Amino acid sequence: MVDSNLGYSSCAMMNCCGLLTLQKEPVPLKSIEVELEVRDHAATVVSTLNYENKEDKPLEAVFVFPLPGDAAVCHFSAQVGQTQIVAEVKEKQKAREEYDDALSSGQQAFLLEESDESPDIFSLSVGSLPPGESASIRLEYVIELAVQADDGLRFCLPAVLNPRYQPQGSEGAGVQVTSVPASLVPYSLSFSARVSSPRPISKVESNCSLEPLQYLNTDQTQATVKLAAGHKFDRDVELLIYYKDAHQPTAVVEAGQASAEPGSLMGDPVVMVSLYPEFPQSVMSSMASSGEFVFLLDRSGSMSNTRISSAKDTLLLLLKSLPMGCYFNIYSFGSRYEHIFSKSVEYSQKTMEEALKKVEEMEADLGGTEILEPLKHIYSQPCIQNQPRQLFVFTDGEVWNTKEVIDLVKKNSGSHRCFSFGIGEGASSALINGMAKEGGGHAQFITGTDRMQPKVMQSLRFALQPAVVDISVTWDLPKEVSVTVLSPPITALFQGQRSLIYAQLTGQSSEAAEGCVTLKYSLAGHPSENQLHFSLRPAEDTGLTVHRLGARTLIRSLEMEERENRGQQDGGVKEKVVQLSVQSGVSSSFTAFIAVNKDNGEAIQAPLVQRNIPMFQHMVPYLVMDRDFSLQEDKEIPESSSTSDHR
Repeated sequence: MVDSNLGYSSCAMMNCCGLLTLQKEPVPLKSIEVELEVRDHAATVVSTLNYENKEDKPLEAVFVFPLPGDAAVCHFSAQVGQTQIVAEVKEKQKAREEYDDALSSGQQAFLLEESDESPDIFSLSVGSLPPGESASIRLEYVIELAVQADDGLRFCLPAVLNPRYQPQGSEGAGVQVTSVPASLVPYSLSFSARVSSPRPISKVESNCSLEPLQYLNTDQTQATVKLAAGHKFDRDVELLIYYKDAHQPTAVVEAGQASAEPGSLMGDPVVMVSLYPEFPQSVMSSMASSGEFVFLLDRSGSMSNTRISSAKDTLLLLLKSLPMGCYFNIYSFGSRYEHIFSKSVEYSQKTMEEALKKVEEMEADLGGTEILEPLKHIYSQPCIQNQPRQLFVFTDGEVWNTKEVIDLVKKNSGSHRCFSFGIGEGASSALINGMAKEGGGHAQFITGTDRMQPKVMQSLRFALQPAVVDISVTWDLPKEVSVTVLSPPITALFQGQRSLIYAQLTGQSSEAAEGCVTLKYSLAGHPSENQLHFSLRPAEDTGLTVHRLGARTLIRSLEMEERENRGQQDGGVKEKVVQLSVQSGVSSSFTAFIAVNKDNGEAIQAPLVQRNIPMFQHMVPYLVMDRDFSLQEDKEIPESSSTSDHR
């Protein structure tokens, strides 16, 4: 491996491969403990990573791992012996320089940063761990739980990091990411969850083995559940939580931080409003039977085996369910793209059978994952009059340019709606959720055959629903309270689907004061509204979860605005993101968490050895990664092969 006194920046342009465990090199990460605290629709996740250096040289451990793309990372600390070091959020380049300087001067340092290209990949560097020393890293994030087709709330702990394909000739190469078959992942995972809600908890299900659900009170509003021992790292850990009467609109007001300045985001109360629009039955019974349905299927090498089968099954079910008289076409892509028809054709028994036959013959044989070009081609095609375009994308999301793809969908959001399907374990939540959000559609994750049919039919039902227009949100608050909405404007509404709004409330109000939020919209020419009255009295024991989720929402909106304005002179948006990130303690693409142990300033006598922590991947690829985590996949090697001889 690499000798380095400068942290992992000196590993740039490394071109080595081979699995650490197969090379018999020790892996300093010993165990991961995850505690999940679910409160109604939001969750706090605390991960503790335990490291131990059993070698006779000082180490630097680098661990590149996935997190949910919409997580708000809000705490990072390290325990070394009796010393606890709490990290600060700083501008990313400053944090990197501070990390490298600390290692150079013999101090311990810890750096946590988000990928520049995709917000669901993080890198954790544990620097200068002396021989025999242990360190415990604590990472905390908060997240909203997505509502599923069967009304379950989905939490996913990503345990699988798939390689992100990078086309030839694109920039970026460097620090390696290491992967191993699931049976050789050299650290253990323990996972426990505590669930509480105003409504009774019906059940908790998972794709992994769980110990029985334990209720903590007689009204069944609190419960705990644990992952059974012996988890294999061949899948993400998915929990589905079911409440009774789940479709109730709610508003949670959270008090500001006592130490923060009044009038600031963290100093003022913040409200999280969950709305479930229910459309008039007369409108829902006249669902559209028209539309242009464009299907885009990922046929890259990473989709091989069960993934391509799952994607094809999903697509075949959709094809058989389309309404007669609509239009459709099917594109597939890898390093290049193909289409079944030269342009969208009318859906009939004949065209359906022709398409079904072609889809059944498709294999994952088109090379890399280059999704931008087929998307650009689809968007360049003229829309068909009176046939609203609905784009359905099926992919494992293994692309390196996630933000560029999402930006393209947003740019064309006026001419279509985008419905995305994440296929298989480790599908990129940032890409799948981002495309649907910016395309005014809906995201689904398909990890097996179970629950596929209701998910597919729900997305089709949403696509056939007429577009909701003239959406507005108005607030009625006491005259001494003003509101600043933190969420971007709502651009899409679907029957019974939750819409979340975060808002900052400035000013004092009495304990008994009430507020009201009204959602107005028009559907198929019918104006409608949903109203929610709520108490302005802050909820107890929510910590700062709502503030952090609100800050994350605003940070993501500002990051997108910065990308749209990139190249222009004004750097004010980036500064605003950095300022908000530092103030709220929530990470962003422009900041990083940095912790330095200033108590151990002795010069390092031996060279610092870098150890990269392996993760399970479905294929063991030959990967390169630079400090911006742009992953490159040069070739794929079956899991059964040793990669130590490949160069």
